[in-house]
Amino acid sequence: MSAPPETLAYVAMLNPGGGTDALAVLDVDSSSKAYGHQVQQVDMPKTGDELHHFGWNACSSCLCPFAPHPHMERRYLVVPGLRSSRIHVLDTKADPGRPRLVKVIEADELARKTGYSRPHTTHCGPDGIYMNAIGSADGTGPGGIFVLDAETLDIRGPWEQDRGPQHLAYDFWWHLGHDTMITSEWGTPDMVEQGVNPELLLAGKYGHQLHVWDLSKRRHRQAIDLGPEQQMVLELRPAHDPKKAYGFVGVVVSLKDLSSSIWMWYRTTGTGGQSWAVKKVIEIPAGPPDA
Repeated sequence: MSAPPETLAYVAMLNPGGGTDALAVLDVDSSSKAYGHQVQQVDMPKTGDELHHFGWNACSSCLCPFAPHPHMERRYLVVPGLRSSRIHVLDTKADPGRPRLVKVIEADELARKTGYSRPHTTHCGPDGIYMNAIGSADGTGPGGIFVLDAETLDIRGPWEQDRGPQHLAYDFWWHLGHDTMITSEWGTPDMVEQGVNPELLLAGKYGHQLHVWDLSKRRHRQAIDLGPEQQMVLELRPAHDPKKAYGFVGVVVSLKDLSSSIWMWYRTTGTGGQSWAVKKVIEIPAGPPDA
């Protein structure tokens, strides 16, 4: 697979001083005189967003063979505000270097239509724009996935038909060729928004599982427990080759020795049929910071 190199990059800018967050536009065209510089900025209309993992309305997942949408174009950036529960939509079509804010979904609409709050990550999917949220509307749990219509950009509703034992949420990715979604765990808003709670951490209450889902049926298949000592199972990165059934996830801290680690999930086949497993592949020992 190949594509022309990108000429612009979009970067979320947080304002911890109480002002509005913004989306910066950076010139990454090596032949440009503005290469490496910020060339534009779009300020959000309200304060308190904490812009998070944003994404496009369309990408290769939207154009996959079993769910083709040949008319779709990569046009809109869908930008969640983790703290505010607002979702911002920016249109890049007229001038990619000057995105325009064209829609804001407010927190009350998100809660009313999905039961969720604190949207975290955006991925374009085979049948819509998938987003996850780390909590329920009241700031507890469960967190989960919801879907926007890829054409109208309206909220369709929650994604899960059967969530099984899943309660905590953080990241999500998929293996489209295997009809499988993988999700990870952090904590509910009341567990994380005031910082890590030492009592909850030492009790092993933060996320320590991966969850495997039937993507087309929207049903929970399997929970994979890394062990309660492995606290905060966060970022997911599947193999770049969509035919490969493995990926990697980072774990923030082990209660055993304060190490961090990276684990690989992979598909297995045994007497009971196909399932998924994990193994630790990298361990980063705890140590004093550089002077």
